[in-house]
Amino acid sequence: MANYQEEIKAAEQVKEAHGQGWAAITPEYVARMRLQNRFKTGLDIAKYTAAIMRRDMAEYDANPANYTQSLGCWHGFIGQQKLIAVKKHHQTPNKRYLYLSGWMVAGMRSEFGPLPDQSMHEKTSVPALIEELYTFLKQADARELDLLFTALDEARAAGDNAKAAEIQGKIDNFQTHVVPIIADIDAGFGNAEATYLLAKKMIEAGACCIQIENQVSDEKQCGHQDGKVTVPHVDFLAKINAVRYAFLELGVDDGVIVARTDSLGAGLTKQIAFSAQPGDLGDQYNSFLDGEEITDLSQIKAGDVIVNTNGKTIKPTRLPSNLFQFKKGTGVDRVVLDCITSLQNGADLLWIETEKPHVGQIKEMIDRVREVIPNAKLVYNNSPSFNWTLNFRQQVFDAWKDAGKDLSAYDRAKLMSAEYDDTELAKEADERIRTFQRDASAQAGIFHHLITLPTYHTAALSTDNLAKGYFGDEAMLAYVKGVQRQEIRQGIATVKHQNMAGSDIGDNHKEYFAGEAALKAGGKDNTMNQFH
Repeated sequence: MANYQEEIKAAEQVKEAHGQGWAAITPEYVARMRLQNRFKTGLDIAKYTAAIMRRDMAEYDANPANYTQSLGCWHGFIGQQKLIAVKKHHQTPNKRYLYLSGWMVAGMRSEFGPLPDQSMHEKTSVPALIEELYTFLKQADARELDLLFTALDEARAAGDNAKAAEIQGKIDNFQTHVVPIIADIDAGFGNAEATYLLAKKMIEAGACCIQIENQVSDEKQCGHQDGKVTVPHVDFLAKINAVRYAFLELGVDDGVIVARTDSLGAGLTKQIAFSAQPGDLGDQYNSFLDGEEITDLSQIKAGDVIVNTNGKTIKPTRLPSNLFQFKKGTGVDRVVLDCITSLQNGADLLWIETEKPHVGQIKEMIDRVREVIPNAKLVYNNSPSFNWTLNFRQQVFDAWKDAGKDLSAYDRAKLMSAEYDDTELAKEADERIRTFQRDASAQAGIFHHLITLPTYHTAALSTDNLAKGYFGDEAMLAYVKGVQRQEIRQGIATVKHQNMAGSDIGDNHKEYFAGEAALKAGGKDNTMNQFH
């Protein structure tokens, strides 16, 4: 960030150049407002955050302990509070990002109302949320700096030069709340041109990283539901190219593309891939098709589709939906081919959607990818769709069984039961959950860990807790004890909600604009004074 005194000098020069007509302008106030608004456009943000991601990717390559993390946020305020909390508890936002979940946009931000994760929401809602998130993050910058400026004025008024110098150092070394957003473009919302147009809007809003998946765009499903249909590689690669062109057109030359494959759980394809010669990419895709080998023309009936692949002529299994079916057990092989192909054709990071959180399963696939591309890296969905407790208790159960331990006290099918919560098995499972991110990054190439929709669940849980008490016997005590008192005790900034909403910033601006004539909201009768 620019040096505070240098910004003041720069503002002084501008003021002097315009003569007496600008006499009422105070250069220090100009410097403060400039520092509070470091990013003038979404493209400024995209360029700044892209450089951060590229640096973090290089640092991860050097040491997998340098993995990154994010939480999915469905509103600008939620994203803002997350970053304020990160800075409060961990001092720095370094390697902490935001995730923009297509699921949560569909479920919570569509004008149609709550929708499933099937790309039915408005395209414009995605860049709108990116812009909203960055608006709130920029406001967090302005608020924190405003508090520092106020403290600086107070130190000066008290003649405390040492304190003033300390505060100016904090201003000069201020760390912005603006961090990278990994933004979900689903399957591209149409053809490659539609993907390009939407990607541009997302980048202009501030996105430095766009995640795109290899499902069909018109019948896209949530990655953790059934009915997923993939597209041939040529279709997917066209959309990767479209996103890259959007980045390059807008001057974000180091923009990041995450290529997601849903092939592990997708057993269907909408179309047979074009193949020009045996062994090419289309032929490899078609080789996974389930079907009947044709050895006699009498096997062919009207309307049948015939494909020559992998040295055989087959009649692919065609469902009443007019979709074609892949052979059972080919998911892992298709994932590996998807990943290698995406990285060889412009993608920067991979996303493998899995059905469970299992380090060994992820490692098996990424190891095969790294045989071809040694620095392949993953973005991984630590999904709330997984029953983490049950999955890890079962993993420990299986490991103990293999080790010959006595498991007579446990029923594998019922390990979610609270009766097991204090057992040694449950404790080991919880420890594996605690270290999952660290272990998976070290062993399975995961550069970035995200939770897609955690704040969807936290909003529901906290509201349930409040409603239970407030509308029950606790009444007002439920809010005071469960919310306000906790905010005070834990130093959560929202307890002074007027300040969080920008009232104090507005008061200072009024003073900049009108001097002693300013009518301020933060006087002695402001009830926020009760929270000093």
